Amino acid sequence: MSEENPLQAAQERFAAAVPFRAMAADQCPLQDARGRTLHADFVAPEDAPPYHRAIVEGFLVNAADTQGADEKSPKSFRVTGAVRPGDTECPPIGAGEAIEVATGSIVPDGPLAVVRMWEAKRSGDGFSVTRPFPPRFFVEDAGCDHALGSVVLPAGTVLGPAELGIVAAFGVDRVAVARAPRVCLFSSGDEVIPYTEAMRPGAIRDSNAVMLAAAVAEAGGSPTFCGIMHDDFDGFVAAAKKALATADMMLVSGGTAVGGRDFISDLIKALGELLVDGVPMRSGRPLIMGVADGKPLVCVAGHPPEALRGFMLFGVPAVDRLLGRDRPLPEDPAPPAGGPPPGSP
Repeated sequence: MSEENPLQAAQERFAAAVPFRAMAADQCPLQDARGRTLHADFVAPEDAPPYHRAIVEGFLVNAADTQGADEKSPKSFRVTGAVRPGDTECPPIGAGEAIEVATGSIVPDGPLAVVRMWEAKRSGDGFSVTRPFPPRFFVEDAGCDHALGSVVLPAGTVLGPAELGIVAAFGVDRVAVARAPRVCLFSSGDEVIPYTEAMRPGAIRDSNAVMLAAAVAEAGGSPTFCGIMHDDFDGFVAAAKKALATADMMLVSGGTAVGGRDFISDLIKALGELLVDGVPMRSGRPLIMGVADGKPLVCVAGHPPEALRGFMLFGVPAVDRLLGRDRPLPEDPAPPAGGPPPGSP
């Protein structure tokens, strides 16, 4: 834990209390899995590639037949057949014989090599080479990328286009992904009104409800807005307990202190354990974190730029932990220019 950096120390203390890979597994169709997180290691169900194959166009020969070849003493070969991509087997190759292959052609076991087209001096139905070739030259062996039973993608991997393509290459249509954490969101403050309401003097529209819900979804969670809570402590505690009965995490914006009372700090204590009661940094007082039965409780400022900043610093790592994503803790983004306007929550 970094005591020299108060933000990092607070992040580490909070992250250590959030259970890792707490979400259950969902079996998800591959076409719906973009952005989801692997719940368990994806293990190769077969070798990749599944068979030995040529990786260049040329001629397959016995490597031993090329030994001793040079400009003065070339070695000659007769082309006796061909293997195209999609063919299921390669004809046998006798001494001094060659099989024409394309990129991807199936190749058998043994000390064989592929002579590239530009290294073969053609003559009638054959060709000659002027240098030796080592066994398995330009041959890709079965399982060289991923052997049967090996870990292809580790648990915690976020499935993007490349990862989905890798899974599809194995013929797999469903993957085990972590269920998206259910995040209940509250906005707090007597002055806060729904963002769709007409403005009135002294009010502040609740843009955080939409902004933070989008941020939760982008981080991999499933947000549910549970309403604007006014400065009624007992009512807030009751609403939070009800929401947490079915949620995996709680996110609150605004309402840090009311009438001199540490309103949100006391709320966290009433729900579970208070872990971070403000951070000694710019606009750090509203950053209040805790856990309740292993469920992270993230409380951020009401001023929208600071609310989003707080979620990125503490909420995103909490979602990562629940999903089993082992990623570094985020660094503090640049603070908003000019700071919050006077009177902002």
